[in-house]
Amino acid sequence: MTIDEILEMMDDLLDKAVTVPFSNKKSLVDTEKLREYIDNIRYNLPTEIKRAKEMVADRSEILTDANSQAEQIIKQAEERAKKLVSENEIVIQAQEAANDLTAQAKAMDQSIRKAMTEKLEDTLGQSEKALQKALNEVHSMQNAVKAAEKAK
Repeated sequence: MTIDEILEMMDDLLDKAVTVPFSNKKSLVDTEKLREYIDNIRYNLPTEIKRAKEMVADRSEILTDANSQAEQIIKQAEERAKKLVSENEIVIQAQEAANDLTAQAKAMDQSIRKAMTEKLEDTLGQSEKALQKALNEVHSMQNAVKAAEKAK
């Protein structure tokens, strides 16, 4: 069932509502049925929202993994450097290698962060558009209901 179909059912429910006498055009609505329709709308929200939530979860996991890998690379580089401390030239090479590995780890971490941020921003933008469209439809339905009430 699509959101449009559910909104149409809500509109029908409002059209069939009984007007309360002496209440200035107020109506009685089956609240259980209306809650059911609202729950159906929540259940049928666009998949972009679900994907955005998954992207946020994936982003955290990827960042955690990248940080763990970076720390492991740094630790390995430091251990390797300590083993090579025997001569001055070897020490210099070990420091350079450790610095290179650290720089590579940091660059990889920044690259992963940038890619995830861009993907997340794109997905959230799509979700925002979908939500705005749904919200516009709800406002349109509200205006239609108000207009129908005024027409009576």
